[in-house]
Amino acid sequence: MNIHEYQAKQVLKKYGVPVPDGGVAYTAAEAEKVASGMGGEVFVVKSQIHAGGRGKGTFKEDEGKGKGGVRICKSVAEVKEAAADMIGKTLVTHQTGPAGKEVKRIYVEEGCAIERELYLSMLIDRVSCRVTIMASTEGGMNIEEVASETPEKILLQSIDPATGIQGFHCRKIAFALGLKGGQIKSCAKLLGSLYEAFTATDASLLEINPLVVTKDGDVIPLDAKMNFDSNAMYRQPDIHELRDEDEEDAMELEASKHDLNYIKLDGTIGCMVNGAGLAMSTMDIIQLRGGTPANFLDVGGGATAERV
Repeated sequence: MNIHEYQAKQVLKKYGVPVPDGGVAYTAAEAEKVASGMGGEVFVVKSQIHAGGRGKGTFKEDEGKGKGGVRICKSVAEVKEAAADMIGKTLVTHQTGPAGKEVKRIYVEEGCAIERELYLSMLIDRVSCRVTIMASTEGGMNIEEVASETPEKILLQSIDPATGIQGFHCRKIAFALGLKGGQIKSCAKLLGSLYEAFTATDASLLEINPLVVTKDGDVIPLDAKMNFDSNAMYRQPDIHELRDEDEEDAMELEASKHDLNYIKLDGTIGCMVNGAGLAMSTMDIIQLRGGTPANFLDVGGGATAERV
């Protein structure tokens, strides 16, 4: 299950993670009100959709003007203008595909003086069966590009679940990121809070890109993406309430209401199969013979006539 950036920051804040002040808005007037209440001279207006690459994305309705889904504003009036320019339009990024996603809300956040941009994420490593921290000095870039072009700039640190995150883990990561002095202490405290938030909420991914070092030496998340284990939502009611069904595929949403394991694909051959293993094999056979599956669907072993 995915949530929006502003929701992820609300979750992280509960666990002591320092995040910039901000507020969500559904209209330009609301955005103006949020910015007015924050004070300051610099604001960032961010489109809220379940997809990355928002800053480099473009709106279909803008006819190639390419303003992007993340904008820096230097007045409350500019915030209102940017919000009006985003809300209700379709943002296309490298993750949405050509169809794009409609922006129904935006996030207004206070600006900060950035000295360096870094990358940090936590994820479940299925091989080691541990939470693994991925860190890089190449913040603001797609981590796939960094892994492909400069893999030596990525540090992987797995955490033993029996001990949890330790001081030496934090120092190793801080040194790898080139942090110095008080920045190391700030990073260590941040990592401890992030790890607590990750494990306590049954997260499957926590990505911060960029993680920034401010001119004051603070280390804070400027962005936040969180995914959660859908099978654990029965014990995470507060997280489950953050689900935005408007961001989900209509067919996948309908299938989930009937406890069907369905994933929409872009092929032409529909699949209805009893059992996940057989469903995967069926898709493989279709692909092997030159076809393309239109979906993955595991109806479930021993399915009843009603379920089918």
